Amino acid sequence: MSMFIYEIVIRLFLTFILSLIVTPIIKLLAFRIGAYDAPGERRINTKIMPTAGGLSIYFVFAFSCLVMFQSIIPVDYIWPIILGAGIVVATGLIDDIYELSPKKKTLGILLGALVIYFVAEIRIDAVTLPFFGHIDLRWLSLPLTLFWILAITNAINLIDGLDGLASGVSIISLTTIGVIGYFFLHAKTVYIPIVIFILVASIAGFFPYNFYPAKVFLGDTGALFLGFMIAVMSLQGLKNATFITVITPMIILGVPITDTVYAIIRRLMNKRPISSADKMHLHHRLLSLGFTHKGAVMTIYGLALVFSFVALLFSYASNVASILLIVFSAIGLELFIEMIGLVGENHQPLMYILRMFGNREFRHQQLEKRLGKHSKKK
Repeated sequence: MSMFIYEIVIRLFLTFILSLIVTPIIKLLAFRIGAYDAPGERRINTKIMPTAGGLSIYFVFAFSCLVMFQSIIPVDYIWPIILGAGIVVATGLIDDIYELSPKKKTLGILLGALVIYFVAEIRIDAVTLPFFGHIDLRWLSLPLTLFWILAITNAINLIDGLDGLASGVSIISLTTIGVIGYFFLHAKTVYIPIVIFILVASIAGFFPYNFYPAKVFLGDTGALFLGFMIAVMSLQGLKNATFITVITPMIILGVPITDTVYAIIRRLMNKRPISSADKMHLHHRLLSLGFTHKGAVMTIYGLALVFSFVALLFSYASNVASILLIVFSAIGLELFIEMIGLVGENHQPLMYILRMFGNREFRHQQLEKRLGKHSKKK
């Protein structure tokens, strides 16, 4: 067993080195094919930057799985994943060059997800929940699986706003999924966490070129690919899902899911289309509060690590402890979100309650406001 692990580590290291070598080549290719970002109103970069850097991660991942780990990973398992991911990568690459509409990007992701569902047969078939028992999803299996993949893919794409942010958060999330998978999946499917660690090694080789100050961007090519792969890998333990297996990946992916959910809430409250862009995402808010570029990224890494630690605790906790973990984590997250103003300064219900209980002067001010409004109505 020790020799097997040693062999795996050596091959993962070679995957990392290969990614280090391939990334500069892809950087030059990106300029040649017109995949680059010029400075603009919604861009952080101040000079023309090559994008589509995610191509290097995809190529290295595919090569490593099919060649370097061919004796360990079943071909009939990995080929559909590489094919489905390839469709998503192609969609992202076209968007990086020509800019696709949200509907066309969604179509590309859904096509890749259909390959995962029907060819790879990675899906949610049933759920076992407290008080409800075992529920066979039947026809709901397809829409729920597609929704999961589409939601996570877009969530990772949304946080790709600062140098190294999406790639770093992906490394943290995938490593956590891989560790949990290694200890909780059946021994016969040990190749699943190995595939996850291959992806981590592929991202790690790209990361030095992507961290601040970046020399190459992930682009939609990389952000969509990483989101898609995280969604697919997190589905591995959800075939016959329980409450624990459903909630664990959601906690691990707490940063992108939180940013996406609050973006939707924010746009609905402001009566704007959900697909509309704004500069109120988590990284934007941290920058507006005075964080440096690197400081904002490191803060979000820290938040992602907290979520991962909670997910690891959750995997070992009892039912009561799990519920308490969820409740206190949710309260802490909501407080953090309100403090940085992710939804807006006028929408801070938890901070309002805390001020009401802890600040007598604030209570008097609120009472006077209400009395003033009441007298005006009269």
